[in-house]
Amino acid sequence: MRRFLKLMVVALALLAVAGGAAAWFAWREASAPGPLAEQANIVIPRGGVEAIAATLAERGAVNSPRLFALAALATRGEGPLRAAEFTIPAGASIRDILSILRQGRPVQRRLTIAEGLTARQVAALLERTEGLSGEVPTINEGALLPETYSFTLNDSRAAIVRRATTAMDAALEEAWNDRAPNLPLNSAREALILASIVERETGVAAERGRVAGVFINRLRRGMPLQSDPTVAYGAGNGMPMDRPLSRADLDQQHPYNTYRNRGLPPGPIAMPGRASIEAVTRPEATDFIYFVADGTGGHAFARTLEEHNRNVARWRALNR
Repeated sequence: MRRFLKLMVVALALLAVAGGAAAWFAWREASAPGPLAEQANIVIPRGGVEAIAATLAERGAVNSPRLFALAALATRGEGPLRAAEFTIPAGASIRDILSILRQGRPVQRRLTIAEGLTARQVAALLERTEGLSGEVPTINEGALLPETYSFTLNDSRAAIVRRATTAMDAALEEAWNDRAPNLPLNSAREALILASIVERETGVAAERGRVAGVFINRLRRGMPLQSDPTVAYGAGNGMPMDRPLSRADLDQQHPYNTYRNRGLPPGPIAMPGRASIEAVTRPEATDFIYFVADGTGGHAFARTLEEHNRNVARWRALNR
């Protein structure tokens, strides 16, 4: 009996040593560099440790799904594994990957809404952006603030629209509250409309305030704005035209023809950026009432029709 007990003790000790050695070996393997040759973004699925292990093995991030599952089970007290898109570095060990899935930041994708895009263009941009989910909601012209928006995999298109709308509301309110006195604008909405015209008229940052000043002067005098981009917006049914305006375009009667109609058009013609909104609410103080392209990407400004006609003649000569 005593001999039997001694054998049992020895056997248990051997088992303990063997188990400890196996655990040490497994942990050493889980800490060793993994097989991933290059950094990769991997979408971690829902469905439990086995599904995650299979995905990582399929993408070449781990050699042994079973070892990954055992390591995840052994360290479950450190937190759950999250389903998201993560960046896994080249050579990441199983321990590294477990830490990333528990504490790492999911991949941040980016969508840039450029200044001057129309609602239809933004809708098309959202539709073709990979990684977003759901339908594109109705987008009101001028309602979204042009910026770069971060999102994670499977965020909704509607969520991006809500964020961009909130950002525009805040930017417009701030600029309107800080506006110059005695502007011929009755509301923040009118400022937004004029800002969209300034956005489409010039891409030169230094000119925005001056272009805005010209339109403010025209509104004060009751002159038509005579803005080509508004005519193009109406003639193109809300999309920029891929050809120069014709005399027939200028003669069309529609609410956006600011050659035939005085005052502002009924709505924005694009998504204006912060700079254009600020240019309209605090325009450059000037007595210019005309401008025309100068052939360098900017514009030549004039105080009188005679001076403006000379600038137009120079522009036409450059085109010839």
